[in-house]
Amino acid sequence: MVEEQLVAIKKGLERREESFFSPHATLSSTGIRRHSESREGHRTAFAVDTDRILHSRAYTRYIDKTQVFYLVKNDHITHRVLHVQLVSKIARTLARVFALNEDLAEAISLGHDIGHPPFGHDGEAILDDLSRRYGLASFQHNLQSVRFLEHLENHGRGCNLTVQVLDGILCHDGEVHNRKISPQGQVSFADFDLKLTLKSNDKNAKLRPMTIEGCLVRLADTLSYIGRDIEDAIELKLISRDDIPEHCRQVLGRTNGTIVHRLVADLIGNGCIGEVGFSEQISGALQELKAFNYKYIYLNKAIKPDKTKVEECFSALFEKYVDEINREDHGSVVYTRLMRFMDKGYMLDTSAPAIAVDFIAGMTDDYFLREAALIGCQIPKII
Repeated sequence: MVEEQLVAIKKGLERREESFFSPHATLSSTGIRRHSESREGHRTAFAVDTDRILHSRAYTRYIDKTQVFYLVKNDHITHRVLHVQLVSKIARTLARVFALNEDLAEAISLGHDIGHPPFGHDGEAILDDLSRRYGLASFQHNLQSVRFLEHLENHGRGCNLTVQVLDGILCHDGEVHNRKISPQGQVSFADFDLKLTLKSNDKNAKLRPMTIEGCLVRLADTLSYIGRDIEDAIELKLISRDDIPEHCRQVLGRTNGTIVHRLVADLIGNGCIGEVGFSEQISGALQELKAFNYKYIYLNKAIKPDKTKVEECFSALFEKYVDEINREDHGSVVYTRLMRFMDKGYMLDTSAPAIAVDFIAGMTDDYFLREAALIGCQIPKII
């Protein structure tokens, strides 16, 4: 009887979506899972996905992963866990205004960076180089996010998330500049798997999300980091507020709060009729601000004086783990921390270098440094 009541609650929520949501919204009742499930409850499909992501082991490790600035002893600098929460908040706000599916926007937001390795985009580039050196496909954090959630969680069974959530995670690409974006439309695992293959073979492949909520998250990703990274750079005295280009200050503002407000207001003002995007003026200023961030923040060598040491630590750990896996050293941390949790299929189907990638990609910054120190690597200094 209780089960029937819970299912009735879910059906009621789904009917409410049908009567309230925009015609462009993704209804929870349309959620598609790769594997069918018999158990039902009171939660709609995308709300279930949000909970599964929140309770995953990979999500727990967000707490100590670099966003942009690493090896910095400052508690007010953004870490990955705060970034995904900011993306979620912005995406949910926009979804509410446009009468779209907040649960779907939240699930994509919380899972979109779950595959990021330690040390942010520098770590991603280093791990990509190592992967190619060992004959593997390109390492990309969005592909690894999907891999964690589909193939590594729950002892290799994955979380069985809906294709709409997995696709939004795959296609988030917040670094790509889009004035406007509309959903691809096709919603199936066949289409999703094709996109996975395309992106794996060509990291520059341009993908569009299947859903309008996925498009929202893609824009919310940019909104959440563009001004916040500037605030962090100012906090670390890498730039001053007056360094922000004058045109950007006039159009978008000079503080993170103002920048986010004006970007969100512009998105809302442009509406959501099959696509979401910015006005020409705001889009131009945003693109200029992105270029500023890349030149003076992300590519600024001053923020990563010990990058060479980080690269050496990655290489040393990678080589060590590949050797231990090939020797079937069950005392290795790769076995005790990863492989013992996985099913036999993972052991049989995954090469030693690919297992090393999975293990390193899942590390927090602190754990990575501790492991590197144990094998005698010269550890970069925390400033």
